Order: sequence, then structure tokens, then C-alpha cells
Amino acid sequence: MHDFCFTIPYGLLILVGGLVGYARRGSTASLAGGAGSGLLLLLAGFVSLKAFEKRRNSSLALILETVCALILAYVMGQRYLETFKIMPAGVVAALSALMSGFYLYKIATGGNHIPSKAE
Repeated sequence: MHDFCFTIPYGLLILVGGLVGYARRGSTASLAGGAGSGLLLLLAGFVSLKAFEKRRNSSLALILETVCALILAYVMGQRYLETFKIMPAGVVAALSALMSGFYLYKIATGGNHIPSKAE
């Protein structure tokens, strides 16, 4: 599975979560953290997709995705340990930890598998 297949939906989920947190509670931290991280993840996902369409890997996109996921897992994991609230801290921490593992796996295996050009 290619990293952008998961990164784009993951980025959208984080972005929407940040916007909802701001709309419901007026939380600028949700807006900055969620929308900022979500937009970075979407950008990285689209860069990776465009690189794949050109039959290349984008190491920069994969590193950006990994760093965002690791930071979200750490920050939201800390928030979960302080509040024990499943939503949003626990869910985002767990999802980000899973995505971090996936990205680290992709880095260890050399990125996206580029199929050979069949003529």
C-alpha cells in the first residue's frame, strides 16, 4: 500500500477535527494544531502522489508525514494521559501511533513500490 493512500484521508480527518474543535469550543489550539497538521499531511500526501505518478519516490513527503504523525502521537498521547478523554486525545493519539508505525515501515522498506513499466 502506498503512503498517500492513507495520508490523504488521515490529513483530512486531522484537519476536520481541528476545525470542529475550533467551531465547537473556540479552541485556537485545535485550529492551529489540527488544521496546521492536517494541511501539512495533505500537502505531503499530494506531493507523494504526484511523485508516484512520475514513477518516483518522495523522501521529503515521507519524512514530513512521519514527523507530523510522531508529533501528533506524542502530544495527543500526553493529553490523553492527563485527561483520560478518549475523544479527541485518545483517538488521535492511537491513530497517529498507527500511522507512525506505517510510515516507519515505509521508510525501512524503501518507500512506495514503483511498478516496472510494462510495454
